[in-house]
Amino acid sequence: MDDLATRDLIRYSGRGGFSPGVIERAEGASVFTEDGRELLDFTSGQMSAILGHSHPEIVATVREQTARLDHLYSGMLSRPVVDLARRLTATLPDPLDKAMFLTTGAESNEAALRMAKLVTGKHEIVSFARSWHGMTQAAANATYSAGRHGYGPTAPGNFALPVPDAFHPDLLDADGELDWRRQLDLGFDLIDAQSVGSLAACIVEPILSSGGVIDLPPGYLAALRDKCHERGMLLILDEAQTGLCRTGDWYAFERDGVVPDILTLSKTLGAGLPLAAVITSAEIEQRAHDRGFLFFTTHVNDPLPAAVGNTVLDVLTRDRLDARARELGERLSGGLTELAGAHPVIGDVRGRGLLVGLELTAGPDGGDADAVGAAVTRRCAELGLHMNIVQLPGLGGTFRIAPPLTATEAEIDRGLAVLDEALGDVVSAS
Repeated sequence: MDDLATRDLIRYSGRGGFSPGVIERAEGASVFTEDGRELLDFTSGQMSAILGHSHPEIVATVREQTARLDHLYSGMLSRPVVDLARRLTATLPDPLDKAMFLTTGAESNEAALRMAKLVTGKHEIVSFARSWHGMTQAAANATYSAGRHGYGPTAPGNFALPVPDAFHPDLLDADGELDWRRQLDLGFDLIDAQSVGSLAACIVEPILSSGGVIDLPPGYLAALRDKCHERGMLLILDEAQTGLCRTGDWYAFERDGVVPDILTLSKTLGAGLPLAAVITSAEIEQRAHDRGFLFFTTHVNDPLPAAVGNTVLDVLTRDRLDARARELGERLSGGLTELAGAHPVIGDVRGRGLLVGLELTAGPDGGDADAVGAAVTRRCAELGLHMNIVQLPGLGGTFRIAPPLTATEAEIDRGLAVLDEALGDVVSAS
């Protein structure tokens, strides 16, 4: 398979390759290869398929909507788009009451950053030093975890904040814990020193996913909002992976009681199909419109993905999948904590709901945690479990675990059992 892929396909994942085998179909929490193997999918596709693969109600919606109305001229409106805007903003606190719909997380972040620059009349953007916001221009400029080397200069005015990583603290308080307040102060001291007085926005994930599944400490988001507003900046929250019940709340920012100026959604909104959103206040939308906000793309506000988004909201609400994510998340995190007691190579378990990070430390011989993580990933795949490690140097021992919200208790337990076996096999062989 690798030879066939190399012959015909551009490789797009950095120095990584394609997963072995060709996937023929997917259903629920599993994907199936052409040669008949089943893989329990603990990544929900790309942290996206929160309702599992080929959910019957999503399948029915796609069939019905495609037969009726799939695509329009971008200036035309359809009932699925109008309904989704109303229903989605109803799940959010005031003043987030205006929405537009796009295709990917990168595109929604691109639109949000473009809007923030237009509304503020400024151009400088702040994001975390291990951020991932997408591969298009402004989103890539705000991405520091990967993809910056070899592509020429980024746009001027992009600044990085240190990541409040409690497991690897860089500034300690009197109790030996991460002093995130001092870290945040120092970060903005550096930003202020470099800024030319044109700070427009700060864009962050409430839980950094590609950056190592780092959950922002309680209180951090409120302090960050205050730093932004003191400088006339807008706060943009990228909830591509945390939005729509994944963390046990409808939105991760709810835990902190902090409402962003602009919210971006993707991945989970389409439950695996290409649907993303930008949501903001009526005031910001009016200011943007008055200044001629332009983000006119071929698939903006398309009816087919919007119809899928409406079905996603139906299922999330009816089946109370926010509560389900909390329950399954407790089962998953509890099981991983038990594994940590049995496998000293596990250094940390963190996250919320069904977005959980498992970080491995160096192997028993003091080896490379990245290599251990890669070996465990391969062994899991051999045993029938698809796992995802952070594809960054120094973070390859960190697993991003995100089963569908529709997974069963038995599937959670089966995944834990496979991981247990894989860890034992890799550590004993090293």
